[in-house]
Amino acid sequence: MEFIINGEGSDAVKFIMVLTLIGVAPFMLLMMTCFTRLIIVFSFLRNALGLQQTPPNQVLIGLALFVTFFIMQPVLSEVNETAFQPYNEGLIQTQEFLDIAQVPIKEFMLKQTGPSEVELFKNLSSDETIRNVEGTDLPLHIVVPSFLTSELKRAFLIGFLLFIPFLIIDLIVGSTLMSMGMIMLPPVMISLPFKIMLFVVVDGWGLLIKTLIMTYN
Repeated sequence: MEFIINGEGSDAVKFIMVLTLIGVAPFMLLMMTCFTRLIIVFSFLRNALGLQQTPPNQVLIGLALFVTFFIMQPVLSEVNETAFQPYNEGLIQTQEFLDIAQVPIKEFMLKQTGPSEVELFKNLSSDETIRNVEGTDLPLHIVVPSFLTSELKRAFLIGFLLFIPFLIIDLIVGSTLMSMGMIMLPPVMISLPFKIMLFVVVDGWGLLIKTLIMTYN
């Protein structure tokens, strides 16, 4: 056992840890960061504009990914300083590394999670002792689903607000075409250029990304 911990076996353990983290990284990205809210909002925006495949999925995912790294940078820096660097230098063991690393991530998730979602999963838990636990002492199986539920609710709310101005343009164009007797002309064909022009004029992408980042500040 001492050979595994103190000898050359420690490098093998670290290598296994790195491979494990690489394997679960996509799931951690979806469940424990702001990526979910961003990609849902971007998808809502594309549908509100009436565009089917523009921008393509790869572009939206790439944009959401880099904005996620921008928002999560303070959290990742804290994890690196307080957990990864001491673990890499051999100052702490694997279990200590996991315990320390999850604290900043829990703090980030709990700041973005409503109290109603946390109480929901605490009450649904079969472990009654969890109901009296607060803050970062809560286990991940309570924090993560609470955070995801809150993120989905906020993403759908933002998506609803995004639809309103574009829906108004569709209604105006549709009413105008009907009053002119042009019933056979699809309203979407006429309203689409106006929606794109409005979005470009107000610097829609910059405004949306700025607003999303500010919701996490």
